[in-house]
Amino acid sequence: MSNVATYSTNGGPYAIEAQDLSIYYGSFRAVKNINLRFPTHKITALIGPSGCGKSTVLRAFNRMNDLIPISRAEGVILFHGKNIYDHDVDPVEIRRRVGMVFQKPNPFPKTIYENVAWGARINGFKGSKTDMDALVEESLRDAAVWDDVKDKLNQSGLSLSGGQQQRLCIARAIATRPEIILMDEPASALDPISTLRIEELIQELKKNYTILIVTHNMQQAARASDYTAFFNMDADRAGYLVEYNQTDELFTSPKNEMTEQYITGRFG
Repeated sequence: MSNVATYSTNGGPYAIEAQDLSIYYGSFRAVKNINLRFPTHKITALIGPSGCGKSTVLRAFNRMNDLIPISRAEGVILFHGKNIYDHDVDPVEIRRRVGMVFQKPNPFPKTIYENVAWGARINGFKGSKTDMDALVEESLRDAAVWDDVKDKLNQSGLSLSGGQQQRLCIARAIATRPEIILMDEPASALDPISTLRIEELIQELKKNYTILIVTHNMQQAARASDYTAFFNMDADRAGYLVEYNQTDELFTSPKNEMTEQYITGRFG
C-alpha cells in the first residue's frame, strides 16, 4: 500500500479521499486499488456497468459495508486527515457526518415531521421543541419539499408521491448536518419530472455539502455532476477505476478508449 498522505482535508480542497482501497466479500474482491479524491462542495458521479462495484465503493465512505458480516476493507479512506477504518473510529459518528440517500425512497412509517426529527434525535439533538421545529422546517426547505408538506406534517411520510418521498429522505439525511451526502441512484425509481427536480435539488445542496452520486444514467451524470469517475471490472469481476476527470472533459475528451466506448453505448 502506498504511503498515507499527511495533509488534512479539513477546510482543504478535498472532502474525502480513498487510497488503495480494496473491498472484499469473503474471499471475493469486489473492488480493487481505488484511489480517488473528492473535491469539496462538488458533485461527483460514479458510473460504470452493473456489477463493477460503484455502490460498494460509495458505501465504503460511510462504512455501510460494515453491516455485511463477510465484508472487509483494505486500504485507507481519509476524512479530515483520519482513516475512517482505524479501530478508534466510531462508524456511527462517520455515518452522521457522511449521510446516505438510497435508490428507493424509504421513509419511515412515521409522520413527515418525525421522519426528519428522528435522525436528529438519534444523533444527540439536545434542543427544545422550538429548536426541533426550526430544524425540521429548515431541512425540509433545504430539500425543496417544505411547500409540499408544510400543512400536513402530521401525515405519514408514506402518503407522499415517490419524488416527494425521496426529497423527504434527503431532508432526513441533512437534518443531522452531515458534511458529505452519498446518493445511490437516487432518481432511478422516479418519473422524469421528479428526476429533474432531484437533479436541481442536488445542484442547490452542493453549496453546503459535498455530494457523491452513483448513477446508471449517462445523461444524468453529464447534466448533474462536476466530476465523473468511470469504473469497470476485470476478468475476475473485480471493479476498478478506469478514469476520473471533470465531467465535461471525461464526456467530451475521454483519455481511455474504454471510457469512450462506455459513454457512447458500445458496451455496458
